[in-house]
Amino acid sequence: MNKVLVLHGPNLNLLGTRQPEIYGSETLNDINNALYEKAAMNGWDVTCRQSNHEGELIDAIHAARVDGTAAIIINPAAYTHTSVAILDALNAFDGTVIEVHLSNVHKRESFRHHSYVSLRADGVIAGLGSQGYLAALDSLIRGAG
Repeated sequence: MNKVLVLHGPNLNLLGTRQPEIYGSETLNDINNALYEKAAMNGWDVTCRQSNHEGELIDAIHAARVDGTAAIIINPAAYTHTSVAILDALNAFDGTVIEVHLSNVHKRESFRHHSYVSLRADGVIAGLGSQGYLAALDSLIRGAG
């Protein structure tokens, strides 16, 4: 069975209530449940984790290196623009990495236009809301990721 790790970065636990005009009204549980359902229907195993702590995200990436995880879908949130440490951890992961952002970061503040994670990502999806996560998973299922 193909294993995928979905990592949600800081403040994404507030989805549904935090700036819904930017991030939408779906909760993190809504997004995770849609991923679990799509994965199960296609014979894939998805694990979803959220953390507001950089080190916990890095520890999850390190664990994925050795537990048979084939791909990581990551929304690093604010760490996108600041974390060389997450980039370094992803560079040590041999599988596919897809970076996802709910909003179109290129239509927002200029500091959001740079992503350290994109330097490692095999694909980047931005601006599709929660559908971006499903598009990332679909890409993996279809073998495009």
